Amino acid sequence: MSEKVNAAAIFGENVFNDKVMQERLPKKVYKELKKTIKEGKELDPVAADVVAEAMKNWAVEKGATHYTHIFQPLTGMTAEKHDSFITAPGEDGTVLMEFSGKELIKGEPDASSFPSGGLRATFEARGYTAWDCTSPAYVREDAAGAILCIPTAFCSYTGEALDQKTPLLRSMEAINEQALRLLRLFGNTTSRKVTPSVGPEQEYFLVDKQKYLQRKDLIFSGRTLFGAMPPKGQELDDHYFGTIRQRIASFMKDVNEELWKLGVSAKTQHNEVAPAQHELAPVYAEANIAVDHNQVVMKTLKKTACQHGLQCLLHEKPFAGVNGSGKHNNWSITTDDGINLLDPGKTPHENIQFLLVLTCILKAVDKHADLLRESAADPGNDHRLGANEAPPAIISVFLGEQLEDVLEQLISTGMATHSLKGGVLETGVKTLPSLAKDATDRNRTSPFAFTGNKFEFRMVGSRDSIAGPNIVLNTIVAEAFADACDILEKADDFDMAVHDLIKKQATDHQRVVFNGNGYSDEWVAEAERRGLPNIKSMVEAIPALVSEKAIEVFGRFGVFTKAELESRVEIKYENYAKAINIEAKTMIDVAGKQIIPAVISYTKKLADTVNSVTAAGARATVQAELLCEVSTLLEETKAALGKLVQLDAEAAQKEEGAAQAAFFHEVIMPAMTELRTPVDKLEMLVDKEVWPMPSYGDLLFEV
Repeated sequence: MSEKVNAAAIFGENVFNDKVMQERLPKKVYKELKKTIKEGKELDPVAADVVAEAMKNWAVEKGATHYTHIFQPLTGMTAEKHDSFITAPGEDGTVLMEFSGKELIKGEPDASSFPSGGLRATFEARGYTAWDCTSPAYVREDAAGAILCIPTAFCSYTGEALDQKTPLLRSMEAINEQALRLLRLFGNTTSRKVTPSVGPEQEYFLVDKQKYLQRKDLIFSGRTLFGAMPPKGQELDDHYFGTIRQRIASFMKDVNEELWKLGVSAKTQHNEVAPAQHELAPVYAEANIAVDHNQVVMKTLKKTACQHGLQCLLHEKPFAGVNGSGKHNNWSITTDDGINLLDPGKTPHENIQFLLVLTCILKAVDKHADLLRESAADPGNDHRLGANEAPPAIISVFLGEQLEDVLEQLISTGMATHSLKGGVLETGVKTLPSLAKDATDRNRTSPFAFTGNKFEFRMVGSRDSIAGPNIVLNTIVAEAFADACDILEKADDFDMAVHDLIKKQATDHQRVVFNGNGYSDEWVAEAERRGLPNIKSMVEAIPALVSEKAIEVFGRFGVFTKAELESRVEIKYENYAKAINIEAKTMIDVAGKQIIPAVISYTKKLADTVNSVTAAGARATVQAELLCEVSTLLEETKAALGKLVQLDAEAAQKEEGAAQAAFFHEVIMPAMTELRTPVDKLEMLVDKEVWPMPSYGDLLFEV
């Protein structure tokens, strides 16, 4: 029997949260810090020293010996440098435990080895981490002991953003300012702040650690580069929401406890569609906190898996032939006094403020569909998007029957007079209660779906930071709000002007609304007829970052400078080329050193068997046919391997950037498929005892 856990009792116990601050800070300092958090004003150095001392004392009581400024460079991961609290020994040989306000507010990690896309020369090493006081510090316990983790932004010596956090905070300021303008037009004088809230659903796979360690492809690239499908995959849908295996349940229990202690409100856990696939979802949090928490979630999943003899796979497509993993980004906008701007109410057709917000979002998504698509671009996501397991690469918006009907009324007649009602769900069973039915169904094939009081951006990859998609969402919606306010603030008749604007935006951008099956071929043709972009790969998506409209919108709200955008383009091309190059070299290594030698050994055994049987005067027809088939596939494998080696060498000679990334996408990827094809066929023929790595069946079903 496992030890009982009181979630409420342990929740946030390792977080320097508001409750702890009230207990440990003088009232004056507490109020000043809260003002800094709410209004974004600089914290007084004297107050910063008091906060730092209180934070240090609290962390030391938790067993912390070190602190770190944890930040999110453009590597897709978090980074940290640990410093101890101890000072230089005094004359008596003793040391003090000190931590100043200056050390709390600013750190200086070496910036030269992080991706900068040309913003910094290699010899220009200085970079700064700046405390994000809106995201609480916490104590993390791991093999290194207890460490005080301070969430920070990371920028260069000259002020450019070298991370995900800095532009995210800029975008949050932009949408706050423009949303408040909009609210004031509707007579709201009480709300003081508008914040994007996010709830990311995290999908992941769990496999046995020992089997994982026998697969070089999983170790080096995060996905299986070879592998034949087992007799059973996900065809029966019996894993989805099925009973959680005891080994996995034990893992999930430990994950929850760890996350709850760190203030991460892990709420939902279940088996996902594919075998060995699972999902964790938290309660919503402010966007920057949600981003930080999701990084904590991914790190905790991996750490806890190791403790249970498991390996957590966060790649978007670790196994061919079964569903990959995404990270649904649920996004809404909420005021500090609890108003959700995406709540339509019971009669959406009468909720003018909601309809304006809604049509502004339609405008933003339609105008900047390429930016949204790029924000979910990742080498692994190329295997997933548009594959009838995730949204298509075409950006569209699902509104549901109720809201689509309201918009159609506005477009056709200029007036919305009614809203469809949900009604009652009839089950046909007398003993079951009558259930109130929603006014519309959900649509899992839509990349951007309205789900009651939020939008669910379903395209994001499972291992990616959610900062990128939310930076784009915040910024493009801020632009749409600003454009609307520019019109309405000058209007003589506000009611007429807002009515006309809602109708115009609904009419001009109705092409992006689609409630049907996003997986169908008919939708691809229809989207093309509507003029919607169909950006199928990361390489094709990257240029959207430096289009004229992207530079204009990001520059207008101070989220990215042109130089920062250009640097990110360079980094993304380089990351794509490096990722595919690692995969290609791994395939070359595995095929050359493991698979071909194993198959040769098997053919030798077969040949010996054929000779032995024939010498005994018996027929060896089956053995001979099998030998011939295996030998033919072996020849194909060797030829495909030689071709990949040659092409990979050519890729290294290409100019870095767009040309090299395109070569890897258009030439190397097909060559990798060409090598995989005969190898996967060989796996189905060669004796399992000879095959040099665990099969899909071993990995997916023996957990």
